[in-house]
Parts: sequence; structure tokens; C-alpha cells
Amino acid sequence: MRNLILLAFLVGKAPAAEPAPLRVTFVGQALIKHDLRGVAPAKFTAVRAALATPAADVLFTDLETSIDVGRGRPTRDTQFFHATKPVVLDALKEWGFNLLALANNHAFDLGSEGILGTIEAVRTRGFVFAGTGPTLAAASAPAVIATPRGRVALVAFASGKVGEGGGATAERAGVNEVRLDEKTDEIEATDAARVFAALRAAAQSADVVIAYQHDHYWEKDNRVTPEWKRRFARACIEAGAMVFVSHGAPLLHGIELHRGGVIFYDLGGLVFHTITAPGFYLPEVWESAIANAEFSGGKLTALTLRPVALNEHGEGEPPAKRFYETRGVPSLATGAQARAILERLAKLSAPFGTRLRIEGDSASLILSDSP
Repeated sequence: MRNLILLAFLVGKAPAAEPAPLRVTFVGQALIKHDLRGVAPAKFTAVRAALATPAADVLFTDLETSIDVGRGRPTRDTQFFHATKPVVLDALKEWGFNLLALANNHAFDLGSEGILGTIEAVRTRGFVFAGTGPTLAAASAPAVIATPRGRVALVAFASGKVGEGGGATAERAGVNEVRLDEKTDEIEATDAARVFAALRAAAQSADVVIAYQHDHYWEKDNRVTPEWKRRFARACIEAGAMVFVSHGAPLLHGIELHRGGVIFYDLGGLVFHTITAPGFYLPEVWESAIANAEFSGGKLTALTLRPVALNEHGEGEPPAKRFYETRGVPSLATGAQARAILERLAKLSAPFGTRLRIEGDSASLILSDSP
């Protein structure tokens, strides 16, 4: 009788629900110098809605500008000087970002003191960040963000065009600089070892580990992914990263699947507040994508892509301030434009054996045959 009661209980018991996936969203770099809530409110609101659908546990980008809190002095005086006020961080926060890479070639635009000021502003607003620090040990250490569905770690570094004195040392604040030996076409051994050690350490306690590289060691045609970068990205996955993501070119490159991890060779830009002349950049620079990734059981289980278009021309005519404030602002691409961006991304990814399924204004990666 007791066995019959137990059997009846087991038969009637509902199966345990599958745990919800850990969702991480990756976008292009944020070279944001103006508060988009004020200068382009309609576009800001539309992108905010897109970034919230589906809702991500972690929303990641690279902050491609120094934050001016009154610390440091400019280290360059060209059109490529990028520093701005802390209010842009509030805009990023309202968009939902909670994880930032600070390692890039503009982190040092206000010098070492400016790096510390940027860290202060970012930390005050509650962002988790990696890639710069008061010492090299701090700049190269993993940052970890805890969410209800799991822990995500970030190891961030910059390669190329880091200003002289911008690399962190044992005594100096700066960037986690990872250099390419252009004679051997390989990452410097000591720098690679530091990155791999951080990734292995992060993998001990995080559910998803991200390796981030801001890269300016480009091919002559910056639309081409260098072979050294392919080797290094794969090595980062093998060292413990589940995701390798890069910016810097600044345009879309292909996507590769490797040993259960995903490599975004370049996601282009989310915001591009450049004051260069119209036509200075290739048309592809004004296209990007939002990548929504899901992870379950220690592996990538889904990846969808939403194409993004940035406007090369702002309102009015250059050199009007309004032109530059409203230039390089993202919008969701739709229709023929969306399909063109996705088809180009599919073509860029095909040499890596990666296939996209395009449906309407979005695409998904086909994971069944991934290596």
C-alpha cells in the first residue's frame, strides 16, 4: 500500500522547471560625448526599449571616452581627443548598462589622473568595470558582476595607439595594455600570460567569462580580421573565456564559434560622436548590431542579433554644434536596411564557419554544428 501511494505521488509530481538562462547583451563601443536624452530623445527611448527586449542580466559596452571630473589634462589636441562630462554615464545607466570596459586608446586622453577620475565617476554610479586601474594589477584583474541567474566576469585590455605613459605599471595608473610584437605577429608573451592568468582565475568562480580587447593593430584594410587576432581570440577562449568581444576598427567584423565559446571580432559602434568630416570613414562604420546571448549549463545556448544604424549626418550643417551632438546616434535598422546589415554580417562570418538564420529584422546563430 505504501509503495502504491509513493508511485501515485511520483506520477503526479510536475517535472522540475529548467533554470532560466543567463542573458548577456553585447553592443558596439560607446563613443558618447553628449547626453542623448536631451539631444535625441526619441532615438534614445527607442534604443532603450530595444535593449530591454529581451531583458538582459548583464548589458555590456566599452566606454570610449574619458570622463572629465576636473582631474588630469588633455594628452592630445586633435579632432580625436575624447573627453566629456559624467552626465553621459547617467544616459548609459538609463539605457540599462551595468558592465563597462574602460580599456581603450582614449582612456588616457586626460592622462593618468584622468583615468582615476573616470574610475571615480563610473564607480560612483554603480557600474562594474575592468581594464584600467591605479596599478597594472588592478587594471588587469577580472571584474565580477553577480546577477540572480549567475556571475559574469570581465577581463579587459587595449592593444595599439595607447598613448605613451598610458599603460598601467606597478606604480602608475593606466590601461591594461596588451601589445603586439609586429615582427613575430604575436601578442607579447608577458602580456598574453597576464591575460590568460586573469581568465583562468575568473573561470574558477564565474558562470560566464568575457575577454574584451580594444584593438588598433589593424590591417591596411581595417575590414579584414588579422590572423594574429584569430589566434589570440581562440587562445582566450581556451584559457577560460566563454566570450571574446572586440571593438576598435570601428566596424563590424565576423563572428566565430570556438570550443563552445563565441568570438565577436568587432561589434563596431553603438554611439559614434566623432567630429571628423563627413565621408572620413567608410560607410560600414555607421552600421552595427546588438547581440543578445543566452548561457545555460556553462555553454552558449542561443544568440540573436538586431541590426543598428548610426546617422553619419547630424541635424544642421557642420561645423554647427547641433550637427555633432546629433551625429552617430543609433537607431534600430528595419526593412531593406536591416537585411543588408545582417547579410553583410553573415558574409563576414561565413569564412569562420558561422551561419546566420535571417528572419525579418533579426538573425540568429545556428549553433548545432559549432566546433
